Amino acid sequence: MITLRIESESWPYKVPFRVSRGAEAALPVIVVTLTDSEGRVGRGEAAGVDYDGETIEGLRAQIEALRPAIESALDADLVAQLPAGGARNALDCAWWDLTAKRRGVSAFALAGFDAPREITTATTLGIDTDEAVAAGARRYQDWPLIKVKVDARRHIEVVRLVRGLCTGRIIVDPNQSWSLELLNRLAPELESLGVALIEQPVARGTDDSLRSYTGRIPLAADESVSDRGSLARIQDLYQFINVKLDKSGGLTEALALARAARALDLGVMVGCMAGTSLAMAPGMVVGQLAGFVDLDGPLLHAHDREPGIIYQRGRMGLPPPALWG
Repeated sequence: MITLRIESESWPYKVPFRVSRGAEAALPVIVVTLTDSEGRVGRGEAAGVDYDGETIEGLRAQIEALRPAIESALDADLVAQLPAGGARNALDCAWWDLTAKRRGVSAFALAGFDAPREITTATTLGIDTDEAVAAGARRYQDWPLIKVKVDARRHIEVVRLVRGLCTGRIIVDPNQSWSLELLNRLAPELESLGVALIEQPVARGTDDSLRSYTGRIPLAADESVSDRGSLARIQDLYQFINVKLDKSGGLTEALALARAARALDLGVMVGCMAGTSLAMAPGMVVGQLAGFVDLDGPLLHAHDREPGIIYQRGRMGLPPPALWG
């Protein structure tokens, strides 16, 4: 028998976090806790996919609908009955955590990584005033990877500003706000500024326009790819995919998606919905397969869970056993 608990939480940002879709002062999440009859506990956190209309209330309702089955006979097949998205992510990650504790091994080992490596994440600068972006860039000036959020109005000048203050590689993320014409116009200077990757420049559904992309910076599909069913549509248009557990519906599908992408010679990036260390920990398992990592959620918040993941200039320590996995 398993006891299910679902909690709603809100994690304030240090400053309002703005991307091309808008700004938020705090991140709402759900936390699923599974406790077995011997007192072992597994936890999973999810924020959901806001641009697909997911809400915390909706995530809770999806899991509550399965409560009798979860508490009587939870297994991987039951988790898979939920659709891809935040609800399945929270339940799936809690199941991984509980399974690792039941078997007395780490979640990394369960996933096939007996000797997991520490990974280096990007840190993100949201859309803001020049003064605020410059202050953030100075704070992270010697970090190895910086991600810069842009939109259709504020773009190349922001990247110039960050490049003037930071020595590391740069990822640029328009979050679907660019046209092909703008992308092609900016690409040569972005390359000269040392941009290593551009995430989802055009709107989901208009990806086919990228067949006329003339730049040399690799492109990563984010909003246009969620799970393995998305790969066929984008595999000839992008060079990387951004795997996020909230999109894929948990660690199980995220690992399968990353491995399927690699089999198609697509690079893998692992990203996040800006959650706490509890959400970053399973992302680090997928990070073992990734060329780019963007798991900086705890760095954006006013505080994190205790214990949390330790960050040192972007380098992430392995999750403490008391946290997850």
